[in-house]
Amino acid sequence: MTESWHRFFTTDRILSMRRGRGERDFSLVVRDTEHGQTLARRDAEQGTDRPFPGEVDFGDPGEAILSADGEWVLSLHDDNGSEVGHVWASSLDGADRRDLTPTLGPYTLRGIDTARRGDATVITAAAPDGFSLWLVHNSRTSAPRLLFTSPHEAWNGLISADGQTASVDTTDHNPGVRRFAVTVVATDTGKVLDRLSDGPKAPVRAVRFSPVYGDGRLLVSTERTGFARPCVWNPADGSRIDVDAPHLNGDLVALDWSDDGSRILLVHVDEGLHHVLEFDLHSRTLTAIAHPDGAYFEPDVAAAHLNQWASHYAADGRIRLLRQRFDEPLTVLHVDRRTGEILPADAPTRPAPGVRAGSHTVHSTDGTPLQLWVCRPPDADGPLPLVLNLHGGPNLVSVDSYNPQAQAWVASGVAYASLNYRGSVTFGRRFREGFIGSIGDRELEDIESAVRRLIADGVADAGRIFVTGASYGGFLSLLSVGRLPELFAGAMAFVPMADWVTAYDDMNPALRAAWKAFFGAAPDLDPDRFRHSSPITYVDAVRAPVWIMQATHDTRTPPKQAYAYAKALQDAGADVCIDWFSGGHETSSRGQEIHDQQRMTDLVRAALRGASWSRGPVEPPSGQGLG
Repeated sequence: MTESWHRFFTTDRILSMRRGRGERDFSLVVRDTEHGQTLARRDAEQGTDRPFPGEVDFGDPGEAILSADGEWVLSLHDDNGSEVGHVWASSLDGADRRDLTPTLGPYTLRGIDTARRGDATVITAAAPDGFSLWLVHNSRTSAPRLLFTSPHEAWNGLISADGQTASVDTTDHNPGVRRFAVTVVATDTGKVLDRLSDGPKAPVRAVRFSPVYGDGRLLVSTERTGFARPCVWNPADGSRIDVDAPHLNGDLVALDWSDDGSRILLVHVDEGLHHVLEFDLHSRTLTAIAHPDGAYFEPDVAAAHLNQWASHYAADGRIRLLRQRFDEPLTVLHVDRRTGEILPADAPTRPAPGVRAGSHTVHSTDGTPLQLWVCRPPDADGPLPLVLNLHGGPNLVSVDSYNPQAQAWVASGVAYASLNYRGSVTFGRRFREGFIGSIGDRELEDIESAVRRLIADGVADAGRIFVTGASYGGFLSLLSVGRLPELFAGAMAFVPMADWVTAYDDMNPALRAAWKAFFGAAPDLDPDRFRHSSPITYVDAVRAPVWIMQATHDTRTPPKQAYAYAKALQDAGADVCIDWFSGGHETSSRGQEIHDQQRMTDLVRAALRGASWSRGPVEPPSGQGLG
């Protein structure tokens, strides 16, 4: 019998909509359908979508972009989701495909952007020999041109509208610390033209070049105040326009720049809640945009783009709002510039009726305020079993976006909470960096404080609380049942980090550089620091059952370390099971999501009746996953 919660997963919905950099209003639309994730090019002027052939592999749809003319898709092609490969250009019908960097070794993509006209593209690559920025051309065969290289972290390469300059977020000024400066280079020579740094404690990140041809100004985000603030910087003369907004508490996130170069689109994140604003560069005025509540962008990390999806400007100057809410999938809205009226761009998706999440403030052990999303069955009385979700990253964030997993738990009679622990973005620099140097310690303080608050408020039933998460959230789930064993009835971890020491050499180069910076050392120089933060160190303390879902080709949280943890738990007599799947860190599909939710639902039900989770060996399928 099909569970009633399946309906939250089976509605066709838009996952992201990324406008191309060209002058036409083309967007790359990613949809979740019963046939998997599909791609289409949306032509806003004509009001049409052109679906791409389903049988053609266009690479990772979440990181793909359109060429300036809208006739090509540029994306990373890798080995079974490993995130290590080459950027290819594919024509919309899939008939013409070409490797844009055939002379390079395999790399992880950390940025991709195109000029407004022509076929100039910059890609940011992370490889064993360091980080590099390359100029490539998608419509002709020519060797990639190296524009910048460094042994230190460098991400997020962008290119100007006319293709004459490019930028990359760099750490050469502050090696080993992820506080970026923006370095601008000439694309014909690779010569460094200027670098914008606001000091060793104030990272600066590029958002996009001016869309105006010949205008080399750059929209950046700086943290001079400790919180994100927009700035328009001109590398040619060093001038800048800062949007300080001292009356606003929290991050003011820059999203986009209007096609005429006169306005920038911003979101003020106020204790996790989104408020859209617009800044006029001529009048220097900041204006609030009236809109329904919900999320209007979702940040990304360790990816090719700053955001998984984000509101932006249409070619005609209208604000195109991409909006989600816990119980409502992504919808596209337009703001009428004359009246301020919000108008739907599409027929709205009609999801199954769900439950909204409430935003709550919890204080950690040292008084640090934390944001906690909570939803529960509307007609339930008294404390309930609860699933606490911990997002990945750690430099990601749980926003008020559509969450079929949360709706499924609530429909099953289980309360749901999602915590933005220290390490989460959009709460300022101090909060985002709160985990650095003592990986896991501050996060566990936050987790314990959230759990005790949920119990005290009568939301969660002590002894029936489960913890779950993916990637870094999976790591924290495993660490929680090892170091806070009295709080949790079970842990369900997707592609988790369980043994930092074993994992380090198997990670892709971009991840090794990041974690060396976060830990403050490599494991061969300070192994005790890595062991202290590894769940495998605490297997003897684990009392709750543990389930792990692990990928065979994962280069972020490699399979060998996950197996080592599961085997150590098994040898210690703990209740553990591990399910293996063929793919990489972010391999998924609608069918897989439903399968995983059913698996977790069955595990929680088993735990609540006292049944075991273990079911045989923890080894991966023969010949897979362990190198």
